[in-house]
Amino acid sequence: MSGYERALTLRSKDVDLYRRLRLSRLFELLQEAAITHTEELGMGREMTLDRGLLWVVTMQSAEIARMPEYDERIVLRSWPGETMHVFFPRHYLLSSASGETLVRANALWMLVDQQTRRMVFPDRHGIVIPGEKREEELPLPSAPARLPLSGERLFPVPFSYVDLNGHMNNTRYFDLMEDCLPPAAAGARLRRIRTEYTGEARLGDTLALRWGEQDGNWYMEGVLEKPCFRMAMEYES
Repeated sequence: MSGYERALTLRSKDVDLYRRLRLSRLFELLQEAAITHTEELGMGREMTLDRGLLWVVTMQSAEIARMPEYDERIVLRSWPGETMHVFFPRHYLLSSASGETLVRANALWMLVDQQTRRMVFPDRHGIVIPGEKREEELPLPSAPARLPLSGERLFPVPFSYVDLNGHMNNTRYFDLMEDCLPPAAAGARLRRIRTEYTGEARLGDTLALRWGEQDGNWYMEGVLEKPCFRMAMEYES
């Protein structure tokens, strides 16, 4: 099976003040790759969105050797893993133009009913995505471990953060995390991140953001009546 491949050059809109690829933009690129390849495999909007089915991410993880920088030419590759009942694993590999591995990442996707917001069984709707196994892929993501909490702020979900699924897009949580926690603003280099999405935040909802650090590891969660997301981050010491 042939996977997805795209070469691109990072522009000013893609990077942060340190001229490195923004974390949220990284996951936007990964999400765009997954959607585009899924469409190429014949499972696009005619099979899903137009039938009231929504693709959502339930978990993501990334291992970052080096974040690419402004004006750098990079290559993004993506391929699907073997479907696990209702979960669709998706793997990603970001490389430099010379072949240096920069980022390895993955995600677990699933389908939900647009009206009920409940999980649907893909085989009942003819949704089939053949998967494959490659040596360079990361192990599948696991739930972040909670750390003691020391910070908190409230965040009302704005219109600009809501996507076509009617909720706050998963990539915006990375912007929130970097706005709240000191390592990103200080220029620390992120090495690993894991995220779990357990609910959805809609326009006008107010998230209680809580975070903490222990032994150089950081944790963050966003809560309405119950958690919507959890993140675990490891920065270079």
